[in-house]
Parts: sequence; C-alpha cells; structure tokens
Amino acid sequence: MNYEISVKNTAPIDFNPATEAEEILQNIRCILATIKYSVPLDREFGIDGTFIDKPMEVAKAKLTSEIVMAIAKYEPRATVTNIIWTSDIDGKLFPKVQVRIDE
Repeated sequence: MNYEISVKNTAPIDFNPATEAEEILQNIRCILATIKYSVPLDREFGIDGTFIDKPMEVAKAKLTSEIVMAIAKYEPRATVTNIIWTSDIDGKLFPKVQVRIDE
C-alpha cells in the first residue's frame, strides 16, 4: 500500500501506534525532520542539512538522494516510490515522500 508523508505539518509522537503502518510512517517523519549530526549517539541519523542555500535544483537532487538513502537505512520496511517537492514564498523546500510499505 502507498502512503504520503510530509514534514510540513508534523503530528505529535505516538508512543503506542495502533498499527505497524502508523509506526513506520511515524519513523519516516522522524527521519525527515532530523538533521544529520544532531543525534548524539547516531550522528548519521537523519538528512544532511549542508544543502541549505544551494540552488533549488541542486538542493532537490541532493536531498532526494539523501532521503532515499536514509529511509532505506533506518526504515527498511518501506520503499520510497516518489518525492514531490513544494516550496513556499520564502524559498523553503518541503518534500512529500511517497512510500510503499513492504509486507
């Protein structure tokens, strides 16, 4: 089944998700919302933030690669199928990540 995750509007952490799918989607939101090197015991967790202030197309390409690799590493129960980019008037990029949960 396919799902779409956005970090623009994050939900509070649910410490007891009702389903495995909810758990996986919450984990992916956490990966997307975390800047790499900010987690003391796992500096590789998250998405690299060094692409800030790069040209928009360069940032999209690099972040797409980072997102796919991070989800593959930290949430192997899901596979990225597509990433849709939106931006606001200030030029901030927001990914909408579409994933398939592997059974």
